[in-house]
Amino acid sequence: MSYNGFLVINKPAGFTSHQVVAKLRKILQQRRIGHTGTLDPMATGVLVIAVGSSTKLISFLNEEKKIYQAKMILGITTDTQDITGSVLSAKPDISVKKEQIMRALISFTGEQEQMPPMYSAIKVKGEPLYKLARQGKEIARKNRKIMVFCLEPYRKLLPVYNFQDGIELYIECSRGTYIRTLCHEIGEYLGCGGCMGDLIRLASGPFTLDQALTLEEIEQAVADNSVTELMIPPSTALGDLSTVFLGQEQAYRISQGGRIYCDELDIQLRDDELIKGISADGHLVAILKYVDGPTSYLQPVRVLKPEPVVVG
Repeated sequence: MSYNGFLVINKPAGFTSHQVVAKLRKILQQRRIGHTGTLDPMATGVLVIAVGSSTKLISFLNEEKKIYQAKMILGITTDTQDITGSVLSAKPDISVKKEQIMRALISFTGEQEQMPPMYSAIKVKGEPLYKLARQGKEIARKNRKIMVFCLEPYRKLLPVYNFQDGIELYIECSRGTYIRTLCHEIGEYLGCGGCMGDLIRLASGPFTLDQALTLEEIEQAVADNSVTELMIPPSTALGDLSTVFLGQEQAYRISQGGRIYCDELDIQLRDDELIKGISADGHLVAILKYVDGPTSYLQPVRVLKPEPVVVG
């Protein structure tokens, strides 16, 4: 049996995102599976998985905003910027007041420039940075613009924090933000050093921890023949895109790479807007792009083959 759709996995600590994919390929007995964005091995929480032809839709998902719960450990810096790394510095005699922490959190809210850490999956000339870091190499990296929408204490702050105390943070940020680096930079700002402890991804775009399933639950669903009931249909996962419903002839035309002229449709669109093309039976036929002009039309940018298991 083949599957098509999206799964939200509650990634266990100690697993890489690739290892979760490999595990699911064995559980579901299906090769076409991929994740939509990596999560650190030590982290837990939301890892979005695409299955079947839904792997073709990963680039169209709106996962720009991420939400995390993180613990920042004060007084220690490490080579990986998290608690699993080798200690670079330790300041046992620190004392950091609540007011200092709040000023730091305000300072790191909003648009920021962040340098990706060496221990990351970013590739330079085809080689992941973390592999170079393990060889003791340091590669020049460029700062990236990120956005921290919300940065605040997850729990009520204590009056004073000392060496190795942990501050739990709630973070809403843009895709590409490294929480490890954020903790490291806040520690630098406070003058005591810091690194990331625990990390939980609470949400990635519209996908939340409330929806997340464990690998054991997926295994049980396979045994119960109920996997399709757990999957998020493609049209639901792409809920932020406008929808156009296609007649049988229109759906066929699109499936062959043809276009639909907008005088055939009753819909208001923006130039270059992406739209879901849905057939009469509810199947996602294609992702379409609106092209404005004297004769406006919808052009397919990604066509999907019918999937009998999970439609949408």
